[in-house]
Amino acid sequence: MAYIDLTTKNFNETRDNNEIVIIDFWAQWCGPCIQFAPIFEKVSDENPEITFGKLNIDEQKAIANQYGVTSVPTIMVIRDGIVLLNRAGSLPEDALNDIVTHVKGLDMDEIRAQIDKEDDDE
Repeated sequence: MAYIDLTTKNFNETRDNNEIVIIDFWAQWCGPCIQFAPIFEKVSDENPEITFGKLNIDEQKAIANQYGVTSVPTIMVIRDGIVLLNRAGSLPEDALNDIVTHVKGLDMDEIRAQIDKEDDDE
């Protein structure tokens, strides 16, 4: 198991102290969440340089609300403290691997410049 169970006690530290964090927002009563779990675990095992976390929305409602998570499963990708993806719905393994590859290859200076430009335009 190469993922962290995220809670209010470790969420901010995990988000702030790791370059890339991929989070699976889930619930025990959610069938698609249960089906997605082995995929998430496999991809996390294959990418030890990335921090993977699972967050149970029923136990950690404040965090789910903070990030606007209204359905599960939801996959969120945070890199350098910036939310790059917030996607509801289960993913096949190849799609999650594509996300991992894409996020690893991003030029974060370019992303920050885009964000700054958007902020200036507002």
